[in-house]
Amino acid sequence: MIAYIILIVVVAVLLLGVGGSMLLRPRGMHGVRRGRARELDLTGPLPKASDQNSPGTGTGTATATAPPTAAELLAPSAPAAPPKPSLEKPPPSAGRMVRLRARLARSQSGFGTALLGLLSRDRLDDETWDEIEEVLITADVGVTPARQITSDLQTRVKVEGTRTPDDVRAMLRAELLSQVETEASRALRTQRHEGRPAVVLMVGVNGTGKTTTCGKLARALVGDGETVVLGAADTFRAAAADQLQTWGERVGALTVRSDKEQADPASVAFDAVSVGIEQEADVVLIDTAGRLHNKNDLMDELGKVKRVVEKRTAVDEVLLVLDATTGQNGLRQARVFAEVVDVTGIVLTKLDGTAKGGIVIAVQRELGVPVKLVGLGEGPDDLAPFDPATFVDAILGG
Repeated sequence: MIAYIILIVVVAVLLLGVGGSMLLRPRGMHGVRRGRARELDLTGPLPKASDQNSPGTGTGTATATAPPTAAELLAPSAPAAPPKPSLEKPPPSAGRMVRLRARLARSQSGFGTALLGLLSRDRLDDETWDEIEEVLITADVGVTPARQITSDLQTRVKVEGTRTPDDVRAMLRAELLSQVETEASRALRTQRHEGRPAVVLMVGVNGTGKTTTCGKLARALVGDGETVVLGAADTFRAAAADQLQTWGERVGALTVRSDKEQADPASVAFDAVSVGIEQEADVVLIDTAGRLHNKNDLMDELGKVKRVVEKRTAVDEVLLVLDATTGQNGLRQARVFAEVVDVTGIVLTKLDGTAKGGIVIAVQRELGVPVKLVGLGEGPDDLAPFDPATFVDAILGG
């Protein structure tokens, strides 16, 4: 009897143990095999959903997009690319100087007003003529041109006799215009010709606004309907290439530059011309280094840039950028650059500030080349083709 009871108890305990283990097993784990946990491969793809629900498992096939790899999940998200600037449509260059005439007149009227006042005096004695000459010299005309203008005015006064205000103005206007005008053409050779783009070298010292002028000229040419390639050959100044590229991006002009610091400027210039030829552009504008005026080896580098470009094609323009406010110092810079490259035209910047208009006469006489462009403000469209009549009228406040 006791043995029978013990047997019943043992059977009951066994039954309760089996049932308890089934009740304690977590839901959803039924039929899962035990074993060592599978290691995660961070370099390979994660299992696809279709692999887990493949035929033969009793659940059917599933169509699911493969999840990203572990490497993709762990990789840092790339920063969003900055939005490209919207292209601007610059106005054409024609008529710009006329539109900016009032601004030019405000900055130059002191020079003209002083001359008109002196010439309107009842009596023009030697002292008055000396004052006229001094005003001209102070206006950066230069000593020799100032004496020439004074002498010509004296002759006109003697010949014409009467001097009403209108007569004085007309006489002074004619004299200044004869000094500003030149037989050399002021036209910019920036049109595509002979199946190739025109090539323009921009030269000048740092601080004159050379790179900015290059960008403004690109805007003006795009406004005139021309396609432009910019060459960032000022590789000695880190910010120059970025600055030029920004100007180009605003109007859709391609910029050729080097990613290397202190890269060979001649190589960049050559590449820019090559791209211009391949792209069938109308003009290639090349911005050169601006520290060349006081280092002989760098002046040699400027000459090298021109020679290397000419191995690919001819250089149509060499524009020397001068700060009009520097006066006679700007003339010294002009002499140095003219000795290295054949300057074909002058760009006078900052003519709307404290500049004195006589620098136009002085620089043309010094180099024998015409002023072709003038910068009349800080705005992107304040670069204008130089017009002698408009300039002289602005000087006289008319």
